[in-house]
Amino acid sequence: MSDNLNNEKGFSSKWGFILACVGSAVGMANIWGFPYRMAANGGGAFLLIYIIFVVLFSNVALSAEFAIGRRSQTGTVGSYEKAWESRGKGKIGQTLGFIPLAGSMCIAIGYAIIVGLALRGLWQSITGELFKTAPEALFASGTGDFGSTIFHVIIVVGTLLTLFLGAASIEKSNKVMMPLLIIIFLVLAIRVAFLPGAIEGYKYMFIPRWEYILKAKTWIMAMGQAFFSLSVTGSGMIVYGAYLSKKEDIVMGARQTALFDSLVALLASAVIIPAIFANNIPLEDASGPGLLFIILPTILKAVPFGRIFAIILFIAVVFAGISSLQNMFEVVGESLMYRFKKLKRSVTLVILAIICLGFGIFMENINTWGPWMDIVSIYIIPIGAVIGGFSWFWVLKKQELLDEINLGAAKQQGSTWYAFGKYVFVPIAIFVCVYSLATGTAL
Repeated sequence: MSDNLNNEKGFSSKWGFILACVGSAVGMANIWGFPYRMAANGGGAFLLIYIIFVVLFSNVALSAEFAIGRRSQTGTVGSYEKAWESRGKGKIGQTLGFIPLAGSMCIAIGYAIIVGLALRGLWQSITGELFKTAPEALFASGTGDFGSTIFHVIIVVGTLLTLFLGAASIEKSNKVMMPLLIIIFLVLAIRVAFLPGAIEGYKYMFIPRWEYILKAKTWIMAMGQAFFSLSVTGSGMIVYGAYLSKKEDIVMGARQTALFDSLVALLASAVIIPAIFANNIPLEDASGPGLLFIILPTILKAVPFGRIFAIILFIAVVFAGISSLQNMFEVVGESLMYRFKKLKRSVTLVILAIICLGFGIFMENINTWGPWMDIVSIYIIPIGAVIGGFSWFWVLKKQELLDEINLGAAKQQGSTWYAFGKYVFVPIAIFVCVYSLATGTAL
């Protein structure tokens, strides 16, 4: 373990590592992104294509990010530097590493606002305000200037407090939050299953509409969903790989991470899509923040014990949000400590809190954070993903990457695995980037 991680003990178990990675991957992309895209792109047809891309990205791209982190024993900036050092250009790598790192910090600023809104929704569910006032009005008041500041501050400070003990605290918190998250969505899915008309939602989810297979949009949306849901963006998963034991099978760990991440997305869909069908809500209306903060509360108001289920729902969303924020802050914090050797972890976390809240509090109006998140998702993150894929498969020497991938592996990977990364994943990352830049649309 490098000096900048000298106070870290790493993950104590394989499952602790997997749950932390699942916690990082699971977020709004699973809870409102996946159900909306699945609903808008043929249900079962979208699911089949999504599975294809998840298999590819988990086996190759996610595995590579874990391996890069474990190889360098550090996070984003240090990993890029050490990858490019194999070609004698470490300084170039270090400079490039700040681009995906900036994406992590920028997305964290906006993401903290959204999770603060979820905490606000939880509080309103507990107090009953959510069921006394129209959800549209509550959402409007929460997304105005300084509309959710108290909850926003609680989320940022609370998340950073979970990070003070490093990987050990990340592991412990996710060992609690991730199983509870899955149980919560199971409970919600069971409740929704008893709604009249819910069966039509299940049919839509699992019976492919084959005409959608022939639509380019279905493939593009499924690819983008898999790409961002697994966080193969050249930054987030690297630092968790740095905490991984040399004995662990990286490819198997990536597969298991993808499995549980997809499970949460499916469970969220099993709550949302059948509920939409049961309430005759047009699929095109069920998207974005409005899905979570307006449509679902409206549905829950009409069912017995809806207040209890609203509490359960927002607890799940807060857990998912905090676990993702943990990764974003850990990534940035570790790289700051790597670059500025004298920085202590506690000081670094305080700096991150100041940056996050210093910008975020003035961005709580949805007309500010909405475009902010779009800019980051459309421009910074896809560019970072291309830089990452290029660095791992075109700059770092082939054998060095394969040696790390195969360390502790039950099944050895070779030229075929590497070719998929170099000639399939990297071109896909370039396509995602070009598509986003050309259309101004986040995949």
